[in-house]
Amino acid sequence: MPAPASPLQPLFRSKSELAYEELRRRILTGVIEPGDIIGQTKLAAELGLSTTPLREALKRLSTEGLVELGSHRDARVVPLSQAEAQNLYEVRAAADPLACGLAAERRDDADLARIDAALSELEPLTGVASPEALDAHRRFHLAIYEAAANPTLLGILEGLWDKTDLYRQRALRAWSPTADDRARVHRQHTALRDAIVAGDPELARELSRKHITHSLGRRAIGTLEPSAARDSETAE
Repeated sequence: MPAPASPLQPLFRSKSELAYEELRRRILTGVIEPGDIIGQTKLAAELGLSTTPLREALKRLSTEGLVELGSHRDARVVPLSQAEAQNLYEVRAAADPLACGLAAERRDDADLARIDAALSELEPLTGVASPEALDAHRRFHLAIYEAAANPTLLGILEGLWDKTDLYRQRALRAWSPTADDRARVHRQHTALRDAIVAGDPELARELSRKHITHSLGRRAIGTLEPSAARDSETAE
């Protein structure tokens, strides 16, 4: 009689998918912190896997900007930097309102159904947010980006989202949202949805700009120290 599958080895998922989900969960919840080396042999044994699916998972996480791969199969969680947080914020501040305005102009009934479904699944982000809560937040914004019907813009924003989740967690650890904060964010999401449904691109762009101004990505900038390189440039 075969041994029952462990919780980490469901029959309907590949081993690399399993390793990816577990490793991503540990990174996003801070079990493995930014800058930490990932011990592949130890982790593979802990998960009951060989190192091959683990390396496949690490490659996938590398494309998402969560892991850095070295030349000798070394891997570590990407360290956070104030400069990168600022760069990510600046690009999103330009691209997100554009996508929201286009979504208000181009959305169809299927787009609106996806936006409404994603809005209904949003969970408040508090403390150390679960990967599921972060993914729900991502699905809402992604539904809007897809409604913009611009694949190039969609690719840019998806890439930003991958890299920004660690910064969102950093901001949540440093700032504990109150019930009023969570209610405000919910109102912002709902108002953005309403502007897109109404087909009002100008309002959608304005609401997006306000939302990003108070975003976790921007809050993360203030929690990080300037890099040494930036300090030396300032001194000069």
